[in-house]
Amino acid sequence: MKFAIFGDIHGNLEGLQAVLRHAQDQGCGNYVCLGDIVGYGANPVECLETVRAMGCPVVRGNHDEGAANESMLEDLNPLAQCALLWTREQLTREQRQWLADLKLVRQVRDFTIVHATLDSPGAWAYVTNRFDAMASFSYQFTQLCFYGHTHAPRIFEKEDAVRGARSLETPLQKGVKYFVNVGSVGQPRDGDWRASYAIYDADKQHVAIHRIDYDIETAQRKIIDAGLPPLLAERLALGR
Repeated sequence: MKFAIFGDIHGNLEGLQAVLRHAQDQGCGNYVCLGDIVGYGANPVECLETVRAMGCPVVRGNHDEGAANESMLEDLNPLAQCALLWTREQLTREQRQWLADLKLVRQVRDFTIVHATLDSPGAWAYVTNRFDAMASFSYQFTQLCFYGHTHAPRIFEKEDAVRGARSLETPLQKGVKYFVNVGSVGQPRDGDWRASYAIYDADKQHVAIHRIDYDIETAQRKIIDAGLPPLLAERLALGR
């Protein structure tokens, strides 16, 4: 049984479609979304409806929350604020309510999913190093947890101590917990522009991060045509 675990789509339909095609080619029969379906990109409606039509488990991200409510978005940078104000205008009231109703944390089969952290999932803190990961491990009651939010793939392991895994592909070992950042479908920030997602093979107890080419030029053009800040298009090619 293979699960495709993806998130941080951010309205990038081309990235999402490429990931779903690749996952299908890899024999994935199950799909899980870690949130931030909208924000930044030019296809929030199409991405939302694609994920919703899949009927897969989904958790809420901070951009989903920002699109769903009427807050002034003070905690976000100006680019994110601009994109979310535009995104709100594209979504129907019913679509925004669907985003608002998403849970912050879920257990799926034998693993947990969250957008940001397990210790305070609605505070939208970032896990970028082993010290950050330690707090979430204290609240992780399954061997495996998938998260996103930083837009950079990373695997943390906890046995006697917390450490970063040397590889983005790992067999699961008994007695070890794993906190896995799957990276971003729509806006990677690790210097690699390609879409990122994870495949969890539950039968083989194996996790691997995959990087996928997609039609980045079309995604960029759509952002410009929508009247969104050009920097949102430019940064896609930089992976930043």
